[in-house]
Amino acid sequence: MRKSLLLTAVIFSLFSFKGEKKAYVLSNAEGKETSYSKLLEAAKDADVILFGELHDNPIVHWLQQELTKDLYADKKERLLLGAEMFEADDQIVLDEYLSGLITEKTFKEEAKLWTNYPSDYKPLLDFAKKNKLKFVASNIPRRYANIVYGKGLEKLDSINENAKKWISPLPIQYDSTLTCYREIFKQAEGHGGENLPKSQAVKDATMAYFILQNLSSGKTLIHFNGSYHSDHHQGIEWYLKRANPDLKVLTIGATEKDEIDDLDKESIGLANFIICTPSSMSKSYRP
Repeated sequence: MRKSLLLTAVIFSLFSFKGEKKAYVLSNAEGKETSYSKLLEAAKDADVILFGELHDNPIVHWLQQELTKDLYADKKERLLLGAEMFEADDQIVLDEYLSGLITEKTFKEEAKLWTNYPSDYKPLLDFAKKNKLKFVASNIPRRYANIVYGKGLEKLDSINENAKKWISPLPIQYDSTLTCYREIFKQAEGHGGENLPKSQAVKDATMAYFILQNLSSGKTLIHFNGSYHSDHHQGIEWYLKRANPDLKVLTIGATEKDEIDDLDKESIGLANFIICTPSSMSKSYRP
């Protein structure tokens, strides 16, 4: 009887394991499955962490919050946060909100917030506010990225001198041979011409600039951005490393596929750590 019960338990456990539904798989750059603890240890040693996200993916947003909490437990006030989702000209209102000078209602009325701010970025901002951490609004104001898209990088020379403080110093270096920009051009099938990837490059350059402006010795800045802004160690990292080749940058990328146990070949090397979630994963918002 005991043997029968033991056999039944073993069979049940095997079938349970086989039918397990994973919310995500974390891989290293070589595509080998790894652990969150290894990601955390690597993050502790970095100067800058570029946490690439799929904007509507709840698992990635949850991991962003967990990594932020765990890094804070280790680094305390030596941790800084920053995000693509806040534009540089909103830094003042962001600082006023975090310091308690203005209410959340005023902040929401004054800042240019993304649709999914309440579910995905407010928790990060709340954490920074609670723990008195600096939060960097790193992105170029959208109106200036739109100028580049419509009229080219050179047109930025003509904007108000005071406005230029919200952009990476001009002229913006641009390398059209980088895969990230070639792919944008290719996917758009020529629409927007070379100005389309340039409008992405000016975002990358500006985010890198404000990351460096706020980073100091002994501190770590975790930056949240669309995965394509840091995939394959290009985009933001390319600009960071041109300014400071010795900077220790850790990248985290994100992808989705039907079966998540093995990465697609094109996702290998996407980042130092790669989060893969099922394509069927619920979305945190609908654009």
